[in-house]
Amino acid sequence: MPPLLTYLLFGIYAVTILGIVLVIITDNRNPLKTVPWIVVLLFAPVVGLLFYFFFGQNLSKRRILSRRMRKRIHMQLLEAGPDERKELPAQYRPLARLLGNAGHSIPLCGSRITPYVDGASKMEALLGDIAAAHDHIHLQYYILNDDTTGLRLRNALMAKAREGVEIRILYDDVGSSSVHKRFFEEMRRAGIEVRPFLHVKFPLFTSKVNYRNHRKIAVIDGRTGYIGGMNIADRYVVGTDWGTWRDTHFRVEGPGVAGLQASFLSDWAATTRIRLRDERYYPRTERFTHNIMQVLPSGPFGKWRTLLQADSYAIANARRRIWIETPYFLPSDVLNTALQTAALAGIDVRLLLPARSDSRVVDLATHSFLDDMLKAGAKVYFYQPGFLHSKLLLIDDGLSVIGSANMDFRSFEHNFEINAFVYDGDFAAVMADIFHRDMEQSRLVTPGEWFHRPRSRRFAESLMRLFSPLL
Repeated sequence: MPPLLTYLLFGIYAVTILGIVLVIITDNRNPLKTVPWIVVLLFAPVVGLLFYFFFGQNLSKRRILSRRMRKRIHMQLLEAGPDERKELPAQYRPLARLLGNAGHSIPLCGSRITPYVDGASKMEALLGDIAAAHDHIHLQYYILNDDTTGLRLRNALMAKAREGVEIRILYDDVGSSSVHKRFFEEMRRAGIEVRPFLHVKFPLFTSKVNYRNHRKIAVIDGRTGYIGGMNIADRYVVGTDWGTWRDTHFRVEGPGVAGLQASFLSDWAATTRIRLRDERYYPRTERFTHNIMQVLPSGPFGKWRTLLQADSYAIANARRRIWIETPYFLPSDVLNTALQTAALAGIDVRLLLPARSDSRVVDLATHSFLDDMLKAGAKVYFYQPGFLHSKLLLIDDGLSVIGSANMDFRSFEHNFEINAFVYDGDFAAVMADIFHRDMEQSRLVTPGEWFHRPRSRRFAESLMRLFSPLL
């Protein structure tokens, strides 16, 4: 290549990198994310540029749903709310206002919530509710595999479609990328509406691949719903070659289903540009309990990172205990500091993590955060039988946070997630029992063993921590 052309190409590349660095800086992103991107761009020529185009563009200021349409869906949810409203305990009212102001979430009173701690029982319950459906079925999953579990679901849905039941499915285009097109086409031919969320293809590939819909929702007839961490895949039912795939999902009956329905209909409108307005999607439902439930969808588009703000606020205001189950622990600086501060203040902080996860890189980055947690007095447990994929935040004796979000940057910053904040002592006691059962199958990490792990291991953890905002 002639020297002049070489210098010209190098100059164009240098100007491009400088321009991107300036864009990243002027975006006013979290410094913990800004610095790693600048390091990648400067010290990984060409590769860093390609990586940024695929995963680094900031689309948070864009909208996938107009304010007008979002307001209409929110008003429909408000109208569907119960006539009688129970007063929240005083200590949770600021949190509830935060969820309302930043996330348009309203308190829904009287839901019956049934937890499932294994994929087999959850699938049987879901298939049973699908078989009993009369009007409509709405499903949304990050992973909707065409394995044995997925085929059982497909066959059940196609049978209901032949009966005239309306069925709509949203799946994530990246999470379900390995699924054969035939799987979805067969459902479409049966009359089921199936759509990918944020469809990925060139030339739009670089602007969408990093923003994924991680929600797992089912709504049947507007009266029964599901929320949690389980996708549709065999590993949730039969486990993996190296152990069980431990996760938690929840069946919801009553008013709380309206919150799940509003989230699904918002995503459906964003995908299809069609708003479903029929009142039958929000039927009046029976009140089964005295609990209060706020359903909080969160995502990367918009000003506020509501889920991160809500979790941080709840943790900062805990008075007795903070128990966390999560497969990936990559907390933001605010969340990390809040947990350490709580532990230093004598609050019972416990982290229940998998001893082995499905990502070696994430494992290393996760472990880099545990030194300071242990020094602050938090207790760390490693789940032994297999992979712990469950998500739970338990605050004191009255607040449980359940849903799809992990305790990591991706869930807080990039993914579309959905969590439910449940204000109820009885439900918190049930979740505490589940936590205890998982803890009994876990190993308590002692400071003595942890601080004497090999230096090479500690260096690898510290190195991966630099990239934790990007994982």
